[in-house]
Amino acid sequence: MNIRRKRIRLIIKKWVGEIILIAVGCIIMAVGTSLFLLPNKLSSGGFAGISTILYYLFNFPLGTTILILNIPLFIMAFIRVGKEVTFKGIIGTVILSFFIDLFEKIEPLTLDKFLACIYGGICIGIGTAIVLKAHASTGGTDMLSYVIRSYRSHFRTGNLIVIIDTIIVFFNVIVFKEIEIGLYSAIAIYIMGKMIDIVFEGVNFTKSMFIVSNKYKEISKEIGEKLERGSTAIYAKGMYTKEKKMMLWCVGSRNEVAQIREIAKDIDPQSFIVISNAREAWGKGFK
Repeated sequence: MNIRRKRIRLIIKKWVGEIILIAVGCIIMAVGTSLFLLPNKLSSGGFAGISTILYYLFNFPLGTTILILNIPLFIMAFIRVGKEVTFKGIIGTVILSFFIDLFEKIEPLTLDKFLACIYGGICIGIGTAIVLKAHASTGGTDMLSYVIRSYRSHFRTGNLIVIIDTIIVFFNVIVFKEIEIGLYSAIAIYIMGKMIDIVFEGVNFTKSMFIVSNKYKEISKEIGEKLERGSTAIYAKGMYTKEKKMMLWCVGSRNEVAQIREIAKDIDPQSFIVISNAREAWGKGFK
């Protein structure tokens, strides 16, 4: 019985925590939408973009319109995607719609389109990432992509969202007859994507480095002594020379990688180095 109660408490705690995250994310998104993008006729794509058009043509409340547009989508999502995803999507959309209509009554923070697309994109990107961290959504194109993929699973979610948002921004340009709206909206959408990545991955981007050198032992030792970073030796074979070699693999921050490159080049000027971005690094010395 105690085990069952603990499970129920954990489930309730999890749901309360996720709902708080959804609410915080939606409030930040509403700030970006109502106080930056909407007053400047800019679009973040999705149903917000469609609602912006209806807002200026018929004076429909933006938040309420977003909610209404999502209703048929939630019905399809409930049937095709699942109850939990749909329920969290409804919570997110209701909270977002409420705060968009609430903040819409406040004086916009700027009427400069360039500033609006930057700060609007930052706010909506951070808010969206927080909502996604709660394994939820605010309806719109992400929910639509889930529904489409339930019919055509080979479609990529990212591609679907980009295509749908591009079409909606294109309609905004046609309706308002201003190419600048499309250009600024594109900047806002790009910044949104970058902010989502930063919130999920952090600002300390990790780099991965491969070093091919006959002096791999000396390089590895120097890296360990100077930077206190470990490295891994991997057996490799040059397919052109047919020569067997050892290749060092090392992971570090942006600054550390610059130092590692200097160490490798100082010890062996002929060393072959490849540096690439690593999505995430978990373990000792990292997350």
